[in-house]
Amino acid sequence: MSDNAEQETDTKKLGLWIRLIANSNIIEKEVRNLFRSEFSVTLPRFDLMSTLYREPGGLTMGELSKRMLVSNGNVTGIVERLQKEGLVKRWVLPTDRRIYSVGLTPKGRTDFKIMADRHKEWIADILGGLNDEDISPMIQNMDSLREVLRTRKENNK
Repeated sequence: MSDNAEQETDTKKLGLWIRLIANSNIIEKEVRNLFRSEFSVTLPRFDLMSTLYREPGGLTMGELSKRMLVSNGNVTGIVERLQKEGLVKRWVLPTDRRIYSVGLTPKGRTDFKIMADRHKEWIADILGGLNDEDISPMIQNMDSLREVLRTRKENNK
């Protein structure tokens, strides 16, 4: 590849990155506003409940922060607020009393399911201008991008 062609490809990659961020930010801002206006909750709170919903047996605080890609401190604050509202429960591990596990309560599971159903409706509406012919190749391209990033991460270890 010539230097000119390589520079053009690099410029396109930069443009792709900018578009990915811009589009993600637009969607995220709208979803944050919808969660706030309809349920008076934050997106991180929804994300935490979503993570716990997929793990009915619960997760340790460390596992939860790792899966959410946030600090233990961020998780602790959200968990404490959710616990006060009766949406999550915490318990110590019998093998190590210094480690807490967290899980959704039945009320937490019910509340989350209501929010998740609305979230799905919002995303369908936000992306309503796209049809299956648009969506399928985008998903394939995003999967390819994820694989490139995963391989890069493994090679940089």
